Amino acid sequence: MRQGFVSAALGGLSFEEVVDFAGQNGFSCVEMACWPKGKADRRYAGVTHIDVDKLDDAGMQYVLGYCRERGVTISSLAYYPNIMDADLEKREYVIRHLKRLICASADMGIHMVSTFIGRMTDKSVEDNLKEFERVWEPIVRLAEEKKVRIAIENCPMFFTSDEWPGGQNLASTPAIWRQLFSILPSDYLGLNYDPSHFVWQKMDYIRPVYEFCDKIFHVHYKDIKLHEDRLSDVGVMAPPLQYMTPRIPGHGDVDWGEYIAALLDIGYEGAACIEIEDKAFEYSPEGIKEALLISRRYLSQYIGGDNT
Repeated sequence: MRQGFVSAALGGLSFEEVVDFAGQNGFSCVEMACWPKGKADRRYAGVTHIDVDKLDDAGMQYVLGYCRERGVTISSLAYYPNIMDADLEKREYVIRHLKRLICASADMGIHMVSTFIGRMTDKSVEDNLKEFERVWEPIVRLAEEKKVRIAIENCPMFFTSDEWPGGQNLASTPAIWRQLFSILPSDYLGLNYDPSHFVWQKMDYIRPVYEFCDKIFHVHYKDIKLHEDRLSDVGVMAPPLQYMTPRIPGHGDVDWGEYIAALLDIGYEGAACIEIEDKAFEYSPEGIKEALLISRRYLSQYIGGDNT
């Protein structure tokens, strides 16, 4: 597995500073944040380490050359909006940008983008599945044409009251994955697998690794601490941040030995990127860097050297 990190937490750094840090500290890849320039609507969004809207041939060569000189690859171009936003103007905007990422990923030889399926928050799963086919069919066909794999993260995107009841990402459970992959069967639509989101949903995060082994395109290393006393007080219908806390690997409830062993069992050889959303380390870019290095040291007991 190639060991890396998600660049979104380092939003205050330039592309060059992110790659320099990766290269100097033994990370072989970076999942590079590629939001369009503009105001962020939530934490870890709105980060633009590569601006694909301005990326011409010379710019692509610069990005690839800078990474190559430092021994770093780009595992994926990352953009996590609500692709199925009920606001059709917003939806059109984010779909257009996602398609630009797909084309840029192909042109740069990366052949991976990471994102969310999205969801109409006030509609049922059944209604969203119908809309999924209409919205995503042309996106998947473009990905097939460009030979770019789309890795969908399984975060429900349900953290605040305005995201109730369903969150902003439909692809949050194995039961729904089966339906999505049946509706749009494609070798280019798969998963960016993050075990932490299963912890607070009280779900098994090991068994799906085996069932969906052919659909795991990219993985995240992030932890979650579930506070059972708070959950007992507020219940599962409360916004999840009332009873769980995102943590760095080793500071939460994910069994990292078991999870990484499962990935090794299925022969996963792709990128494994540490994702920092732990507020204890968000006091500065140096805090985020410290969190990445602590996480890497902790995970090294299970993964050993970097298989690049």
